[in-house]
Amino acid sequence: MEKNVQKVGVISLGLIGGSILKALCKKYDLYCYSTSLAKEAFNYSENISDNLEIIKDCDIVFVCSPISKTLEMLEKLENIVRKDCIVLDCASVKKDFLNKKFNYNFIMSHPMAGREKTGFEASEEFLFKGAKWLVEKDNPLAKKIIEDTGANMVITDMNKHDYMCAMISHLPMFLAYGLFSCADDNSKYIASSGFRDMTRLVSNPLMSADMLELNKDNIDNALNNMIEKLNYLKNLSYNEKIKIFKELSKERSKMYNEQGQNVFKP
Repeated sequence: MEKNVQKVGVISLGLIGGSILKALCKKYDLYCYSTSLAKEAFNYSENISDNLEIIKDCDIVFVCSPISKTLEMLEKLENIVRKDCIVLDCASVKKDFLNKKFNYNFIMSHPMAGREKTGFEASEEFLFKGAKWLVEKDNPLAKKIIEDTGANMVITDMNKHDYMCAMISHLPMFLAYGLFSCADDNSKYIASSGFRDMTRLVSNPLMSADMLELNKDNIDNALNNMIEKLNYLKNLSYNEKIKIFKELSKERSKMYNEQGQNVFKP
């Protein structure tokens, strides 16, 4: 397949970076920076190096570093990429980037896709298919490349991003740890798919630590909100509980299609 002229850079080939590489390798020239240099990655691009200079001539760069390392990487890029280069981060916490200025075209972004597993071996070509990819502003090249991963670009107010992610991403991680710690060994022995799926986020303590440190206030607020909801439900009568469960079940059934994709519209 003939590739487009744009040179796409990917920094860090973990789950997100590896999935971007696999999704775009047939359409673009990919230049990747990775300190791990997974051998399998070379099946998707020959342009992979542990030297950051590999991405210096790219038209657009995706920074997929761990959350706590993203700002440091963004600052390093000021001495690497061209001033007209588009740089998108993929971090799930934005407070350190709000109102930050760099000498390149920086766009805060966040692909709303992932797995409980980590590393290049967990990456998937179709990880972003049908997923929402949040960006702070419109850009034609970014939009084209994001859509070529299979995702749908959604313009988002990044001042609200961290609160929203605390509610739908970071709080579920926190609750997964809590649920797992509540079950005794006999309960775990007979556990099946429900417990497995609800605790799948108990798998990446390094990412969890970054979320808890960098988005603490929003997570605390989300947790307090959850505690209030649980106490409210706890004190309802049986019939009141069943009524609310039916209402919520109906609402959730409208949120996802048969493929599990979020089709909710506010």
